[in-house]
Amino acid sequence: MQLFLDTTDTAVLKDLAATGLVDGVTTNPSLIAKSGRPMLEVIAEICGLVEGPVSAEAVATDAAGMLAEGRKLAAVAPNVVVKVPLTREGLVATGVFAREGIQTNVTLCFSAAQALLAAKAGATYVSPFIGRLDDHGAQGMDLITEIRAIYDNFDFDTEILAASIRSPAHVTSAALAGADCATIPPDVFAALFKHPLTEKGLEQFLSDWAKTGQSIL
Repeated sequence: MQLFLDTTDTAVLKDLAATGLVDGVTTNPSLIAKSGRPMLEVIAEICGLVEGPVSAEAVATDAAGMLAEGRKLAAVAPNVVVKVPLTREGLVATGVFAREGIQTNVTLCFSAAQALLAAKAGATYVSPFIGRLDDHGAQGMDLITEIRAIYDNFDFDTEILAASIRSPAHVTSAALAGADCATIPPDVFAALFKHPLTEKGLEQFLSDWAKTGQSIL
């Protein structure tokens, strides 16, 4: 499963990308606003830091506006993926982008029926929001399972990008459910490395080694 960082913080991105484990980046209007920087400048910098897909979101609500904004965003760098909402207008734009060879990330997906439409429109990625479904009493991970079954039934090429990830357990569950990718906040990404037994075991190994008085170098 590919792991994307959901961030516009380029300092954090540089640090975590150094692990070699970051496959791409997703952004959204809220993250861009938080950065306090011009959107095109932020996207261009991020695209220079990672070779994988970088999702940049159109903010127009009509298809014509999304197409105009999306084309401008796609011109920033070859790895830009244009992000559009899972609305009727968003899917109309997705179909046009698909025919033009522009990659898309159809976001704010909350049902398998919506995901089916996104795939039929030619979306490169569809982003089901797991955490937000959980917040409303649903089982968000069930949506990943349903989408995976539908996409496999009909050999759709659209990749499932699990979003609204809240914890390492969410990442594991998404992988088990068959998500192709997950977009993860930096703090959750950092938490994936950690387990108390790993830390305890390493502490014991180092303590025992110190007692030997040896040095490998």
